[in-house]
Amino acid sequence: MRMKLFIWLSLLLLVAAPALAGDYRDFDQPPHDYWKQTPKDRFSRWMKDVQTGKVELDYSGERAFVASALKSLDIPVSSQMLVFSTTSLQLSLITPRSPRALFFNEDIYVGWVQGGKIEIVSVDPDLGGVFYIFDIPRNGQPPRPERATRCMNCHAREDTGFVPGLVVKSVIPGVRGGSLESFRQEQSGHGIPLNQRFGGWYLTGTGGLTNHLANFFGTLTPQGIQRQYVQPGVAFTFDRYLAAHSDLLPQLIHEHQIGFVNRAIEATYRTRTALADGKGKPAPAEAATLDKQARALTRYLLFADEVTLPSGGVKGDDDFKRDYTSVRRLGPGGASLKDFDLRTRLFKHRCSPMIYSLAFQGLPSEMKQRVFARLGQALEITKPDPEYAYLPPAEKQAIRGILKATLPELPKNW
Repeated sequence: MRMKLFIWLSLLLLVAAPALAGDYRDFDQPPHDYWKQTPKDRFSRWMKDVQTGKVELDYSGERAFVASALKSLDIPVSSQMLVFSTTSLQLSLITPRSPRALFFNEDIYVGWVQGGKIEIVSVDPDLGGVFYIFDIPRNGQPPRPERATRCMNCHAREDTGFVPGLVVKSVIPGVRGGSLESFRQEQSGHGIPLNQRFGGWYLTGTGGLTNHLANFFGTLTPQGIQRQYVQPGVAFTFDRYLAAHSDLLPQLIHEHQIGFVNRAIEATYRTRTALADGKGKPAPAEAATLDKQARALTRYLLFADEVTLPSGGVKGDDDFKRDYTSVRRLGPGGASLKDFDLRTRLFKHRCSPMIYSLAFQGLPSEMKQRVFARLGQALEITKPDPEYAYLPPAEKQAIRGILKATLPELPKNW
């Protein structure tokens, strides 16, 4: 009898787990209504311009089309990353000889599988990730993207906190596809140890980074998984792609952005639920939960748990560094949140440039004002918060100056 009761309770907990993982209702139900709302993401706006002829694309070939689409979306070719694990809807087309190419900016993430389809994740300020997939046009007609519902099987599950978000996998791929081993499940962001990242990805420009999972596939043997090295650009040629690299720096920035976007989307959904339940004002218990969420988001914005870069730092692809910093919001003395450090950490001024992104802009005021208040406390110099002792006074002062000069949403007394 006790055993039957234990099994019944265990099954009940398994069924209830998704609901317990997030303190908000299903994303497709009120107050979120994911599928009923008209998206306001950048890709949706771009598609309207394409269909009305405001944006001209190159239909002369697959590679030319992708390059022209990226340019019109303000996504740098230099952000290219190549992944050969079969962690995609188009798994049958992806191998070490035909890796999937990924490109990104702050708000749009593009996947290109040669001979296949284009995959898009575009971040909507209210909805979170909006997913599209379409065939590459071959008749000179504009692309016809469709909202990809199957993407939600991975992009609104444990890895994203059960909200529509971004997923980055690290696995040891098998020779014939599939994943033999998986790492850092349900985690994303700049706090992930470097030795748990990049599994199933090609990686170039590694410098002093030697302990990583990139550039390997595995085979099962009686002794366990045996890893086999596959050199970038040998199983395939880079000239089939848009850039001759799958550089470490774009992958570090990509990981940081995904971690921020997922945390911001979760905060948006949680706040919206609390406001709906409290009829416009969160109940005391919910308000305390939102305070904790704002604290966590602030810690992420200020790189509280960022892992140290490998010995000798990161050089980074010169084209990517130029493209990434070409759009900078300047504070006193020309300082910017996009100024790289790359010796021991990503940025010179440790406050994420993602504070300008649509994911941050979409935070409800109830959450955004909490984050602004926490940021103000964290950057306090006269009464420093011990939680942010890793930030020296000069860096705090520089960050505060940049934010006051470049973020109009800040409270007037901030």
